Amino acid sequence: MPHLPDRALCFRCREESGEFFTPRKVSEVVAKLAHPKSGDRICDPACGSGSLLLRAGEEVGDGNFQLFGQESNGQTRSLARLNMLLHKQDGARIDWCDTLNSPTLIESDHLMRFDVVVANPPFSLDKWWDEETKTDPYKRFTPHMPPRSRGDYAFILHMLAITRPITGRMAVVAPHGVLFRSGAEGKIREKLIRDNMLDAVVGLPAQLFPTTGIPVCIMVFDKAREGGGLRSHERDILFIDASRDFEPGKKQNRLQEADVDKIIDTYRMRTELERYSHKATFEEIEANGFNLNIPRYVDTFEPEPEVDLQAVQNEIRDLESQLAETREKMNFYLKELGINV
Repeated sequence: MPHLPDRALCFRCREESGEFFTPRKVSEVVAKLAHPKSGDRICDPACGSGSLLLRAGEEVGDGNFQLFGQESNGQTRSLARLNMLLHKQDGARIDWCDTLNSPTLIESDHLMRFDVVVANPPFSLDKWWDEETKTDPYKRFTPHMPPRSRGDYAFILHMLAITRPITGRMAVVAPHGVLFRSGAEGKIREKLIRDNMLDAVVGLPAQLFPTTGIPVCIMVFDKAREGGGLRSHERDILFIDASRDFEPGKKQNRLQEADVDKIIDTYRMRTELERYSHKATFEEIEANGFNLNIPRYVDTFEPEPEVDLQAVQNEIRDLESQLAETREKMNFYLKELGINV
């Protein structure tokens, strides 16, 4: 890493404040779940200062990738550009735009498509659309418009729209509400499941982010599960409850290397582990009303150990007998001392 100029020092301080920052280990989990490969075009449509986008590029290994980002805050976009330069990603394209209302990563008359899409968008963004958004020329929000008071599914639908068909992969960090909220969000969630694009749901610990203490999840989508894709025959969704695996901190919890490895190994092998992961069939999810709340699928309840009441009663009797003997001895010694009892 080269010497940081004054502007970069300002960038570092703002990023560490949590305003634009995805913790390194969370970025690592998202990048590994999305699994970028050599030659891929990688996009983060809510890139902030670009840390997650850079981490996804690092995952490729051989430097053969292209990075694209979009950011609505002009100053933050400048920080992202600086971050790209500091990490020798001069060719990265970081656009300043409103991703949901007026995206600028366009080819001809359609949205650019990417092999890998990753993001940690703002949680439950309020008032994210105006009246013109309802006539979105890119048809991202049909047939169900996400609620104006929560932009979570707006980002998810945009990300899916820019993920390359048949082969593209996507991972997004989101609040747990996206897994079970009803109304328009419930209809969107049901459609995504019926369309067979959702591949996995990973629950993370609380207090991983400096700006919020709420637990979050990662939703993984794989376009290879669409009709014509190599995985179109797979209908199950893998649920991973990693909420109890972390290193506690006073203000912020941290994922450890072993925690990351366990998540990634479980996902790639699609392993079912007791009180940690479960492959839910489409029928199972349908029976739950397309509610994806993780405790419905991963039972983390640890039963209380069985108590042998007879053994406890016998132990009480033994203790009472020992106490009686002790009292007799005490009374004997007190009498020897001339003390009336």
